Amino acid sequence: MSVSTDFSVAIAGAGLSGLCLAQYLTRAGIDAHVYERDPGPFVRRQGYRIILNRYGLEALRESLPRPLYRLALSTGDEPGGHLRFTDSRLRDAFTITFKDEPHATRQVDRLTLRSILQSGLDGRIHYGRTAVAVDSGDPARPRLRFAEGGSVPAAVVVGADGVGSALRTQLMPEADPANTGMVGIYGRSPLWRHGENVLPDALRSSGVLAIADRPGRAFFFTSMRFGERPQEAFARLAPGSYAPTGDDYVMWALLLPQEEVPVDVRGHLLAQWKLAAQRSRDFHPLVRRLVDTAEVDATVLNHFATGQRPRRWAVPRATMMGDAVHAMPPFGAHGGNTALRDAALLGRRLVEARTSGTPVEKAIASYQNEMVPYAFRAVDTAARLMRRLTGGAAAPHWVLTRLLPRLHPVTVPEA
Repeated sequence: MSVSTDFSVAIAGAGLSGLCLAQYLTRAGIDAHVYERDPGPFVRRQGYRIILNRYGLEALRESLPRPLYRLALSTGDEPGGHLRFTDSRLRDAFTITFKDEPHATRQVDRLTLRSILQSGLDGRIHYGRTAVAVDSGDPARPRLRFAEGGSVPAAVVVGADGVGSALRTQLMPEADPANTGMVGIYGRSPLWRHGENVLPDALRSSGVLAIADRPGRAFFFTSMRFGERPQEAFARLAPGSYAPTGDDYVMWALLLPQEEVPVDVRGHLLAQWKLAAQRSRDFHPLVRRLVDTAEVDATVLNHFATGQRPRRWAVPRATMMGDAVHAMPPFGAHGGNTALRDAALLGRRLVEARTSGTPVEKAIASYQNEMVPYAFRAVDTAARLMRRLTGGAAAPHWVLTRLLPRLHPVTVPEA
């Protein structure tokens, strides 16, 4: 489809929501450009496996060309059917079994999904451009300004620059995220070792959240299995696009209070991995093996934050999406899905405005009025679940780590 430049959208941030919006608008013939502070597309880790629910899948189906949507489905896989909550020795406390609805959810590798979302956007993603402000001297033609110098005009400016957004203070005054006091050290380990799955049979279709004996600490792990190897699927459905290697892996995360992370550890991958290894020594031997066999250069340290509801939107032709608005702890698989949902909703409203003649300001306000309620329901749900599972309340912790595990047989022997 040809793209008209009489209605342009400047998007700050090449994460999931920014790229998804660019795909949606480009398909509709709207001139969209993405400006990313990183010098290249894959210079840092931005997470591992994510679960796409019906909102995330629908957003991709609506936003992507059909071959790219098929590519997302084919490289993903059905997620595990259970989420086990255990004590530190992997003795079951309780298990959540997900509804058996084939194709209603999908586990995907985040790097692979970003590669898919970048496909076909040649010349529309600009790296090494750090958005710092929106100049709105001309209300009908705001400009996105960059730290490196210069600016670009657009009919609409969208901040999708993540939890550390430089635009948020200006566009959403008094809505900076709140620090939860919790952090996660994330890693990935090979799923296969000497031709055998490193996870025991009982856990192959499960995610596991092991609650530590000490309140406030937990360890999560689950496997990421590719339905079709990305390099083969990309060659078939998106030839010429970058295809990640696509080796199956175990994603894991050590959750712990922020005060347990020394300042000099932040930004140093080896130190972060060593801290994860040290803090996981009291867990089951399987947990320790996962950390010991991890790819050290894939370690990621994240501080968990909760977004605050915006009191007002300061620039009528500018808005925000994803973690820049509604950062949330990674409990419940809401973050990525909500970001993709934002992108599809905003894309829909902007396309409607362009085709119907509705004022752009009204279309943006409509998006914001619909987005804030569902997004902050997700924030509240994730924050509440985090507090329940990692909080310091003595009684719930005793039930999870002492009482309930005694009522179940041993799932994973320690030998």
